Amino acid sequence: MRISNALFGAGLVPVAYFTGLQLHMSTAASVFMAVMVLFDVALTCISRFILLDSMLLFFTGLSVFCVCRFRNMQQLAPFSPDWWIWLFATGVSLGTVLSVKWVGLFAIALVGLHTLQELWDMLGDLKMPTRVYANHWMARIAALIITPACVYIFTFAIHFAILNRTGPGDAQMSSLFQAGLRGNDFDANPLELAYGSKVTLKNNGHGGGLLHSHVQRYPEGSEQQQVTCYHHKDSNNQWIITKAWGKEDVESPEGFDYVQDGDVLRLVHATTGRNLHSHPVKAPVSHLQNEVSCYGNATVGDGNDLWKVERVDDLFTKDTKRIRSLTTRFRLRHNLSGCLLRSHAVTLPQWGFKQAEVVCQKKADPLNRNHMWNIEHHIHEMLPPGGRNAPRAKFFKNFIDLNVAMWTSNNALTPDPDKEDALTSQPWQWPFLLVGLRMCGWGDVAIKYWLIGNPVVWWGSTGSLAVFALVLGVYAFRHKRKYRDFEAPGSWDDFAFAGQIGVVGWALHYLPFWVMGRVTYLHHYFPALYFAILTFALVTDHITSKLPRFLHLAIIGGLCVIVFINFVYFKDFAWGFNTSANGYRSRKWVQTWNLVD
Repeated sequence: MRISNALFGAGLVPVAYFTGLQLHMSTAASVFMAVMVLFDVALTCISRFILLDSMLLFFTGLSVFCVCRFRNMQQLAPFSPDWWIWLFATGVSLGTVLSVKWVGLFAIALVGLHTLQELWDMLGDLKMPTRVYANHWMARIAALIITPACVYIFTFAIHFAILNRTGPGDAQMSSLFQAGLRGNDFDANPLELAYGSKVTLKNNGHGGGLLHSHVQRYPEGSEQQQVTCYHHKDSNNQWIITKAWGKEDVESPEGFDYVQDGDVLRLVHATTGRNLHSHPVKAPVSHLQNEVSCYGNATVGDGNDLWKVERVDDLFTKDTKRIRSLTTRFRLRHNLSGCLLRSHAVTLPQWGFKQAEVVCQKKADPLNRNHMWNIEHHIHEMLPPGGRNAPRAKFFKNFIDLNVAMWTSNNALTPDPDKEDALTSQPWQWPFLLVGLRMCGWGDVAIKYWLIGNPVVWWGSTGSLAVFALVLGVYAFRHKRKYRDFEAPGSWDDFAFAGQIGVVGWALHYLPFWVMGRVTYLHHYFPALYFAILTFALVTDHITSKLPRFLHLAIIGGLCVIVFINFVYFKDFAWGFNTSANGYRSRKWVQTWNLVD
């Protein structure tokens, strides 16, 4: 795995070089761009770890290269074989970068903005036939929308085919998805639910968890035992299906009764013996809804412990009113108040272990999936197992469920104000390289890796963004004064396109982190850094190209040497060092760097 990640990191170097050439930079500037990618300490360090960032960077760079190549073919030979090849290559690259991380959406946005600009310019070409203009639209829809979507879906087909075994993260997924995994015990589930069954209940809302309780109590409200939804499997998720108060002694000739639509019953928490309970007390977070708790025991309880089963549907049969394991969706309506048991994407504070809130919702929409539940695990000593004919979910349902689970998990990565996290950083710190990131333990004899950028690359690339804006301002002023700075045909278009790729690409990959609610780390800046490096090479080449050729090459060559020297100076942080960090105190160039304590 480490070799494959390192190969993606190494592959970004030639991609950067050829991208520079496609942007009509000089060969020297293209080499400079590749040198900055090759000798950045942070990019080297991240490529040595089994993380997604090196793959993300490679496919981001590849997408930029392909769209640049396609633009050149658009100017030379529209609808030629090469034109089609590079158009669809752009689409495939966008699909791959999106498949690595959803940050790839920013690359899609960059290509999409350029495509819309192209189509807008074509609209003003009165010599272009309407049929040809329509063909440009259809070609781009097929290549840049449908193709990335197909690639993205195809990667999940591969994912499901290869990663087909059960594991500790199963509870994030729907019950039917888990049923299709090898190694699970769902085949042992009895087919139909009966009183006395020990079960786990899965919420059907997107990213829903398992109904859960634990001995800890609510700090306010009723101060009774907490009830939550939890995305991991443990014994606190188990509930015993029990008859309503006063009906416990009613015996069936078969020794047990099946649970049917309309039954009123109790859910007893298997670990603590308390009854699932609701009452007109405000929920801890969603104050407009009723609290759900665990209360009483086998002899102590009241009518607030009773829940009515409302069968919604069954994914595979309509011929029974019974509740079936895995496939039957049902609601649990509080028998006294009429509210519906609900879990949703609201997280409890630290006292609730950041688990999902469970409420009893008044005036609830009965068709809302957050009110629907199904039986996931099922144990009953008198019922036979369902066997290997247990149902399995279809591909697109699994595809949607997994994407929702990814979205839910990502949104759960929020800063905890109660904890100090030395690894996180803020977006405003990244362009100025004000922080580093310790990638492992920091003991004196441990092998340590420190994620820190090459200062010349990071500070220079950030400065180049401001210089590019200044250069545009100068050209705007000179254009107003009737100066002609771009006399060669297409030279202004080439410069403007390269600037758009660099600056707009940087902005799209950087600015969204200012409004994200999730925790952020230094490596989140890496895609934006690549575009800043592109801008650095562009600005350097553009300004020095106006000098004599010898000075032009000397300046770019000198910058390459400085980048290399800085890399050598900081290389131990990428290769790893097993001595005390205090020995590198002289390399702490910025006061806020966390190299030494």
